[in-house]
Amino acid sequence: MRTRRAQAGDVEALTALAHRAKAFWGYDNAFLAACRDGLTVSPATLKRGETWLAETSDGQLLGFFDLRLWGRRAEIVSLFVDPCTHKSGLGRRLWAKAEERALALGAAMIAVDSDPNAVGFYERMGLARAGHVPSEILPGRYLPRLTRAL
Repeated sequence: MRTRRAQAGDVEALTALAHRAKAFWGYDNAFLAACRDGLTVSPATLKRGETWLAETSDGQLLGFFDLRLWGRRAEIVSLFVDPCTHKSGLGRRLWAKAEERALALGAAMIAVDSDPNAVGFYERMGLARAGHVPSEILPGRYLPRLTRAL
């Protein structure tokens, strides 16, 4: 496995992976349709922060993250792995790369607004719950916010 910065030619594959990863959790079609725009990766997405991907030596996409920096706070806007890689350590390796990049950019803390199904993963990465934020998709739905000092 290797990691590299995502490029404009990767956006369709990144978007498809994000959709597969979200669908893995059994959300209904209406919810997935509501998430479509938020899961779409575009060339503009790549310009807003740092998007890194993990791939096999022959170029098969395995996962990616989108990291943004606000002052000294790094935000993981998205982190997705192909469902067939769950429990393989890939998520942990992507997280380590995200932390490495956050530190290189001068971040003192890292945060994520997590899908409820991914909270356990982020807690295993050392983050702790720090409240919740309203979902941009469904009124009345809240997402757990997790943070950790770097």
